[in-house]
Amino acid sequence: MTSLAQRIRSSQPFGRDRLALIADVLAVALAVALPWSTSATQIFAGLLLVVIIATLDRPQLNRVLATPAGGLPIVLLALGIAGMLWATDATIAERLDAVKPYLKLLLIPLLIVQFSRSRRGGWVMIGFLASCGVLLALSWILVARWALSPELRFFPVLLFGIPVRDYIAQSGEFTLCIFLLAKLALDDWRAGHNGRAFAYWALAAAFLANILYVATSRTMLVVIPVLLLVFAWRQLPRKTMIAVVMAGVVIGGAAWVAAPPVRTNVTGAFSEMQEFQPGDPNSRAGLRMEFWRKSMEFIAAAPIIGHGTGSRLVLYQAPDRNGVAVAPTVNPHNQILAVAIRLGLVGTAVLVAFWLSHLMLFCGSGLAAWAGLVIVIQNVVGSLFNSHLFDFSQGWLYVIGVGVAAGTVLRTAAAHHPP
Repeated sequence: MTSLAQRIRSSQPFGRDRLALIADVLAVALAVALPWSTSATQIFAGLLLVVIIATLDRPQLNRVLATPAGGLPIVLLALGIAGMLWATDATIAERLDAVKPYLKLLLIPLLIVQFSRSRRGGWVMIGFLASCGVLLALSWILVARWALSPELRFFPVLLFGIPVRDYIAQSGEFTLCIFLLAKLALDDWRAGHNGRAFAYWALAAAFLANILYVATSRTMLVVIPVLLLVFAWRQLPRKTMIAVVMAGVVIGGAAWVAAPPVRTNVTGAFSEMQEFQPGDPNSRAGLRMEFWRKSMEFIAAAPIIGHGTGSRLVLYQAPDRNGVAVAPTVNPHNQILAVAIRLGLVGTAVLVAFWLSHLMLFCGSGLAAWAGLVIVIQNVVGSLFNSHLFDFSQGWLYVIGVGVAAGTVLRTAAAHHPP
């Protein structure tokens, strides 16, 4: 890949400026593809990697890698690769397969470099919002088709409201859109552009309604209230903050009454936790509790450096309805546990520092800082119930969003405080 990048760099028709533009366009294409296709996402990510490498300025890359936000992704990646060395119970194929989720972290510092010198970070956000907007429209069209077609009503509505991927990916992407649009609407309202602000609020409401009625995820039902509190705290005066929080409570109460999926998911989670029996879970919440219980046993057995990347650790193997064992589960549905099992407390410390470095980077004002903050908080909270950094959609959402937002924040800071 490096030799390919060198050949591209040395080609006469492609100057550095043109390659930088191509990298920006590929980043937009990557953001547009993410809600729709795993294959297209991987293709655009590979092309983007090659083009950015072809335009790299080594001193600038070194400066980014010297920062916690740019260096810690590489440390976590290196630790994941090194972990293959002590996964003694795994084959080479199993070790290589287990290290794949770490590889996308390589793009974070490269995207930071790219967008710390490019003014087109906003293109990526616009492309992602537009792509999700099309997905939202298609989702509602499919729901309407289900509602208006009696012959389809014996199918679950979720089947027709999730055009691609699954409800977890769709709800996560739509949650980010809600809080990006909320920031855009607030900025326009303050600037006196009331019509555009209303349009943003209306679109955010359409995304929220889809989460509540169609792509209802228990994880996002936890994430959204947390992000609402952060939005009120970071973006609003104290009196307005209280009013917005109260409005959120009212909307939550209305959703409880008017949106059966919300009520079913919340009450179901509590009843499933109460009915949980160690070693014999029979529900989604029960399975997670079983995964976490078994994970703690694995961590206690190898607390410092873990069992290694790719180690064969079966958290649970449930029988199907016919009593036949299905594929064993190795995902603990918690990002911290997923790292701690295989990389121990050392890996856990790096993961926590990784998240904290990005949180600290996005403490400023501005749309890019807000977007980065939302992405990190959403990933951290969601990772309490899922291995979101290793999952495809949520992991790539983090890599793209944090890389582009961090680069934009650093470029803005450099412009305001030149050396």
